[in-house]
Amino acid sequence: MTHALRAALTLWHREIVRFLRQPSRVVGALGQPLVFWLLLGGGLAASFRPAGSAPETGYIEYFYPGIIALIVLFTAIFATISIVEDRRAGFLQGVLVAPVSRAVIVLGQALGGTTLAVLQAALFLLLAPLVGIHLTAGGVLAALGVITLIAFALTSLGLLIAWRMSSTQGFHAIMNLLLIPIWLLSGAFFPATGAPGWLGWAMALNPLSYGVAALRRTLYLGDSATTATLPPLGWSLCIIAAFGAATFVAAWRTAERRATQ
Repeated sequence: MTHALRAALTLWHREIVRFLRQPSRVVGALGQPLVFWLLLGGGLAASFRPAGSAPETGYIEYFYPGIIALIVLFTAIFATISIVEDRRAGFLQGVLVAPVSRAVIVLGQALGGTTLAVLQAALFLLLAPLVGIHLTAGGVLAALGVITLIAFALTSLGLLIAWRMSSTQGFHAIMNLLLIPIWLLSGAFFPATGAPGWLGWAMALNPLSYGVAALRRTLYLGDSATTATLPPLGWSLCIIAAFGAATFVAAWRTAERRATQ
């Protein structure tokens, strides 16, 4: 157990060090969502009223939790693409011959990406008062807990895809085809209330929808008017936690199969 824990922490530490040595990843993971938030939020603020939200909620405020989810999404993409790069550089082959379980390897990679996503999202939480969201200490802790679940689920999903890819071009193509629609259909960009029937069903079946809903509830603790149309917090947490566990197990099984090829 100690040997497995040391191996997982080593891979986690490697992801953190690699991130600190690549400041462009910080700019990409934080800068692009911030630009989306300001441009799209500012452009739609005068013409878009989120259905089912409190009357005083503007679009920039509504869009804020969705941008936090987007930051986590971009961090997951940047963190898991390293799997493809490590395979081409030969590092991954060296890791796979180590006498540790593939689950430990995937866990270390997932924890590294999750940590980076949570740290960057936590920085963005500092902007909450600027949009009228008044956070309490309990709200911040609860929001960070939800962000951790979302980050682990998305990072594990990224690992599941990355372990199957042999080129960065293919990885980016699949990630853009899969993860961006998942984010768009999560209630981050527009609410499920008022959406066409088929689109509403797609959003209801999207696990990330419950992660974003749980994040909204934690950001508005005690404000029942703003969160009245959202799924219950407990139900949302169970779904996003189950999604994270399922994607982690799938990434682990994929790593085992790739190691034997």
